Amino acid sequence: MRVTVGDTRLFFDVEGASLMPDGPRMRQRPTVVLLHGGPGFDHSEYKPYLGPLADCAQLIYLDHIGQGRSEPSDPSTWNLRSSAAAVRDFCDALEIERPVVLGASFGSFVALRYAIDYPEDLSKLILMATGARNDLQLVGAAMERLGTERHRSVAERFFAEPNEQTEAEYIEVCLPLYSVAPEDPDAIKRAVRRPEVTRHFVRGEFMRFDHREGAAGVRCPVLILNGDKDPITPIEGARELAHALPLDLAELVTIEGAAHELLRDALDRVMPLLRGFIGS
Repeated sequence: MRVTVGDTRLFFDVEGASLMPDGPRMRQRPTVVLLHGGPGFDHSEYKPYLGPLADCAQLIYLDHIGQGRSEPSDPSTWNLRSSAAAVRDFCDALEIERPVVLGASFGSFVALRYAIDYPEDLSKLILMATGARNDLQLVGAAMERLGTERHRSVAERFFAEPNEQTEAEYIEVCLPLYSVAPEDPDAIKRAVRRPEVTRHFVRGEFMRFDHREGAAGVRCPVLILNGDKDPITPIEGARELAHALPLDLAELVTIEGAAHELLRDALDRVMPLLRGFIGS
């Protein structure tokens, strides 16, 4: 399904009902807006992993503006602030009030930007494989620690000059570090990719955005989940973010032995945490 937001159309899919029979009334369940990673990918990374949550909440799988199955958009919208504004406009268009917003990787950066810019809109915020900023030194050190010196050099080349060649090398060499689980060769085939969006973001905001100051203005409970073997959003960055958020609202849970792809690596441990937080 697609809905018009501004001068473009966003793709979304729905799993689970918002209203459920409960005796003489219809009970409202939480709506969870799912923001995928990337950038330049689509929501398919969440399927089928998060489907079981539909027994306690309505799930909205959303493709970011200009990405996945959403219509192409102007490159001026390929940034965190525009992406967050598009999520808010999407929720307004569908009359989704006070959603739980869950984002992983790039999706967590958008979700946090949403909570910073529109702090009264969210009921809860879930950030997976995340950080307040990207620190090239931390990322390079994590790549080398979890892989080899070659992993670090390949990553640094891609971040310095994102093009078709450096991206292909990064996917071949560094992407296997994103998960400790056996590789699913069909996962990337299922995804609708927009590599031009990926390169645009890496060339621009990827190493420049910094949410540490803005995070102090978040007004909803926040659950942060990060793997201790994550090479691209290292655990040190998640800890930094947790300290930047209001201490009475934020909880950081370290998933030991997991890398960047938390749902693939530790679904049995992540799902109870999500259920407990969404239902609390």
